[in-house]
Amino acid sequence: MNPGTIEAFWLKRASAPLVRNATVEWEFMVDGAHETVRVVEFEAHDVIAFTWSDGIAVSIRLATHEGHGTTVAVVASGFQGADASAQAVNATEGFTIVLCDLKSLLETGRSGNMVRDKAVLISAAKPPQG
Repeated sequence: MNPGTIEAFWLKRASAPLVRNATVEWEFMVDGAHETVRVVEFEAHDVIAFTWSDGIAVSIRLATHEGHGTTVAVVASGFQGADASAQAVNATEGFTIVLCDLKSLLETGRSGNMVRDKAVLISAAKPPQG
């Protein structure tokens, strides 16, 4: 996936395309949120797997469904600590919003701005810095 596509619905900026063994810097739409991911597996139309800088592993698998659709399975693993359950719930919510926005982009040619709207809500809920 090229940065322009990812930036159309999910990220503010991506430093490089997702290809096997790439290290990519992502800047999210939430003010100040950024991440370094390492792509561990990439096969166009089949799988994108990467590891977040904190060791969380994410695998996104795609499969043809009934000849005309696609099923998507996202597995995130490696959550640790006392708040591991909360981390998993937050990841599930985040990927659900991302996938809904991607579906909108693919079906209409436009983002539904779901990720952007969630980023606004998260930024507004953050305590002021300074």
